[in-house]
Amino acid sequence: MEQLIGTGVALVTPFREDLSVDVKALERVVEHNIQGGVDYLVVLGTTAESATLSQAEKQLVVDVVVRTNAGRLPLVLGVGGNNTMAVVNELKTLDLSDFDAILSVSPYYNKPTQEGIYQHFKVIAEASPIPIVLYNVPSRTGSNMLPETTLRLAHEFSNIVGIKEACGDLVQIGEIIKNKPESFLVISGDDATALPTVLAGGAGVISVLGQGLPTLFSDMIKLGLEDNAKEAYGIHHKLSALMSLIFEEGNPAGIKSIFESKDISKATVRLPLVEATPVLKEKISASLKALDRAHV
Repeated sequence: MEQLIGTGVALVTPFREDLSVDVKALERVVEHNIQGGVDYLVVLGTTAESATLSQAEKQLVVDVVVRTNAGRLPLVLGVGGNNTMAVVNELKTLDLSDFDAILSVSPYYNKPTQEGIYQHFKVIAEASPIPIVLYNVPSRTGSNMLPETTLRLAHEFSNIVGIKEACGDLVQIGEIIKNKPESFLVISGDDATALPTVLAGGAGVISVLGQGLPTLFSDMIKLGLEDNAKEAYGIHHKLSALMSLIFEEGNPAGIKSIFESKDISKATVRLPLVEATPVLKEKISASLKALDRAHV
């Protein structure tokens, strides 16, 4: 899965002020990322507020992204949940012909054992017609998929091709990198650990901030993949304030504020999330202006 090496971005779903999906803004977001040099697009992840989208809205988002992308970049689709058979049934009904892989989150809320997590992904691997990238994000799911579970799945199922690892623990990430099959991709799921993960042998990132600043973020990851740590960290340090700021009041409120600053889309989010406060928007705007002044 070489097409998933580098910088992927977890696309937002822009909304109008009436909370309907803003199709034109979504087209601008996709084009902004393609022109900015990212390597692939992730559709209907957590950042897309997919939990608050109806089935018809999800299909609309997919249709708009596929049409706008027009085959230019690889696409990954978020297909996951805490009801294993519901995920399997979804895989049977979805048209996945435009997608290179699915991104499937470890079951949330239920808090399964490691064996339960393994069995969940085993069933999904046996049902999926396209490759699978696992997604471990303990802060959201309530349970951590341990390295031994990830490695067991990686070694036993050839269509499980990678993991988006958002545990935030570089020791855990390093253990997976050390013991994984050669072709298995370890992809950072945290902007702050993206560069350290790449320099440790990871394959790249699925980023939130990267979609707002695609050129800078992609350049940082490319330099990391070339083992140019000094230059890569030069960019990382310039982006580090924004890496923190955009998550200060929850995701995707922060990244949507960046898009508002760039006149790409509004900062509107759906409940139970709320829009970034004026104070946070001002901090984000000031950080963006400081970046521009630096002429990076």
